[in-house]
Amino acid sequence: MNNQGTVIYNKRRNALYGDRLSIDISNMFYDTCEMIYDDFRNSGDIEEFNMEILRVFGMELPFTEKELDNTRRDEMEKKIYNEVFNAYRERMQRLNDLAFPFIKNVYENTRYENVVFPITDGKKVMQVVAPVKKSYENKGREIALSIEKGITLAIIDDQWKEHLRELDDLKQSVQNATYEQKDPLLIYKFESFNLFEKMLLNINREISSFLSRASLQVKQNENVREAQR
Repeated sequence: MNNQGTVIYNKRRNALYGDRLSIDISNMFYDTCEMIYDDFRNSGDIEEFNMEILRVFGMELPFTEKELDNTRRDEMEKKIYNEVFNAYRERMQRLNDLAFPFIKNVYENTRYENVVFPITDGKKVMQVVAPVKKSYENKGREIALSIEKGITLAIIDDQWKEHLRELDDLKQSVQNATYEQKDPLLIYKFESFNLFEKMLLNINREISSFLSRASLQVKQNENVREAQR
């Protein structure tokens, strides 16, 4: 538990302060692309591969089945990553350009320090707080960082809470191992590690997916009113 908590704490700290967040997000995208491509290599199902890319990243890739089959694994992973990550960066730039007028209006006409932006991936909505002065001074670049911070923190926290609930359930179930003459502690360590690995994969996938699909949900005047509450 201590070791797992340390990993999550470091991820939250990076998201909270933003110092290494860009590196973490890049790694999340790469790991998710790698996982999807590995599944394709194991199954050989090009239709499922394309559907999974569409489900996770909301885009289609320009690769044929022949390219996926005949390109070296490390090269193909980089190509997939470059396509989806470049699309993500373009999306963040569009969000900056779209949200900056909101920031400008608040900065020039109010004294509020933050604006609350509702960001959606098309399924759920998360509230992201962006600092007004800093976002105005760097022409909105702080908006993308605020979105990355807010989404990353929210998903990490949700996944960690769910993981802790699963560990509680695991504690109860391994007690039965005593009656089967097995060491419940060894079983717990093994199973908890597997659950933790699964949680990290889910974090990578959910953050990559949400950020790839992120968009502003409401109109300018509604965002400003939200900031003023």
